[in-house]
Amino acid sequence: VDDALAAVTLSAGAEVLVRTMRKSGASCYLISGGFTAITGPIAARCGFNGDHANILDIKDGRLLGSVTKPVLDANAKARFLAHYCAELGISAAEAACIGDGANDLPMLQTAGFGVAYQGKPLLRQHIALQLNHTDLRGLLFLQGYHEEAFVSG
Repeated sequence: VDDALAAVTLSAGAEVLVRTMRKSGASCYLISGGFTAITGPIAARCGFNGDHANILDIKDGRLLGSVTKPVLDANAKARFLAHYCAELGISAAEAACIGDGANDLPMLQTAGFGVAYQGKPLLRQHIALQLNHTDLRGLLFLQGYHEEAFVSG
């Protein structure tokens, strides 16, 4: 797990996007079909409010090759969106979500500001708002932010 975490490269602009949104009062959550052993440190580094992902089964410090049920899938991502919208007292139409894979489709279709970031072909077919040629800071420009307002690491 440590080797996998060391090999992770954040998407360019991720830290600036999350920190700028948080400074502006937004709540930001990392919801991933990956693993908490990876998403937890990434969420902390970027400044997310929290993260949700699959939990690797480990016994005596060794990976067992399985994950704790239930598996975080496309439907779970959409449920987390609904959960946080309810918790924050906003509608899904007021929520922004970013994703790149097929398991993000229901969540992106539900959010009022659902963005396919360098999305896989399925997302490119179904999600109108796409960011394909710039880093994640492009989402700040899309919302009307000026670069002077960006919060860096």
